[in-house]
Amino acid sequence: MKIYSKSDIGRVRSSNQDAFVAGEFQNGAAFAVVCDGMGGANAGKVASEKAATIISDYIVKSYSPKMSESGIEKMLRAAINSANEEVYTTSKQNAEYDGMGTTVVAAFAVDNLIHIVHVGDSRAYLISKEKIERLTEDHSIVQRMLLQGEISEDEARNHPKKNIITRAIGAESTVLCDYNIVIKSDNSAVLICTDGLTNYLDEKTIFDIVQSEEQELCAKRLIEKANEQGGGDNITVVLIF
Repeated sequence: MKIYSKSDIGRVRSSNQDAFVAGEFQNGAAFAVVCDGMGGANAGKVASEKAATIISDYIVKSYSPKMSESGIEKMLRAAINSANEEVYTTSKQNAEYDGMGTTVVAAFAVDNLIHIVHVGDSRAYLISKEKIERLTEDHSIVQRMLLQGEISEDEARNHPKKNIITRAIGAESTVLCDYNIVIKSDNSAVLICTDGLTNYLDEKTIFDIVQSEEQELCAKRLIEKANEQGGGDNITVVLIF
């Protein structure tokens, strides 16, 4: 597998509160973690970097090629819980970090399976030659309104409460994460990203860029396009081909 990643401050923010870590194992398995911090520039950055580091370190220390699917799921859930406990504790012990938190989306790819775990509104997509498929459901007020039929897809895209999330790492002493497994076809890619990308690019644009660009240029081009469309937030992209 090949991993390409890039993070950008965008055109409006004064600091980058996103964080990411990606890596590979000798047996060909690969992982990536993307976090989008909240709670003020400094606190958000602390939360995202701490969570990304804890989760990735947990995966590196825990993973074995002999692990079953259920073993990988337990590992990823435990990594999320470990990060949540640490970020929550830090926020309660330091007044300057009070209320901080972060989203997280993590992908673990082994053989033809992709394990996805997430909290918040950072997203994962599976992109094949035929289509782009969203693998995560935002934990947000707007997503809840959309599911309940209170607003339409068009209204959701520009809703004033679009950035209010209902779950985050570090917000409470415990956290509920969503988890799923998908089968990856040959020549497909897994994209994980923060909402700095998805708030400015629709799925068709993302699909077209990934299909038309060389693999090593896709992350760079996605970020350039998001900045061209406004760049109102930090933008982080990781692609696993």
